[in-house]
Amino acid sequence: MPAENTPKTILIAEDSSVILNLTRKILEQQKYKILLAKNGGDVLPQLEKNSVDGILMDINIPVKDGMQCTRDIRAHADERIRSLPVIAISGNANDYTMADFQAAGVTAYLPKPLNFDELVRMVRQYVG
Repeated sequence: MPAENTPKTILIAEDSSVILNLTRKILEQQKYKILLAKNGGDVLPQLEKNSVDGILMDINIPVKDGMQCTRDIRAHADERIRSLPVIAISGNANDYTMADFQAAGVTAYLPKPLNFDELVRMVRQYVG
């Protein structure tokens, strides 16, 4: 089976079940395979045991926030993990500037409430 037909895998790090389920449904309709992390402590273990193509990272997740998770990803020993696109999602974006996101290593940013057309466009752009 050619590689182009293999679905890309997205890790969604999000603690809100409503947003998680909506986002998952929308991306599954677009033929993405979805993995879930309900808190920041689950993100790196998921990335280390699965082949992931991109990450949707809620900034306000419990245990370890999305900014710290992204910094940990960018500092990871494994180049495959270190170079993953991280799309940050936040309802409190005013707490952060684009410079803060860039300093943490965030690839792109989506505000909440999510615009799902924009979400799909961004995932396609950065993940393929």
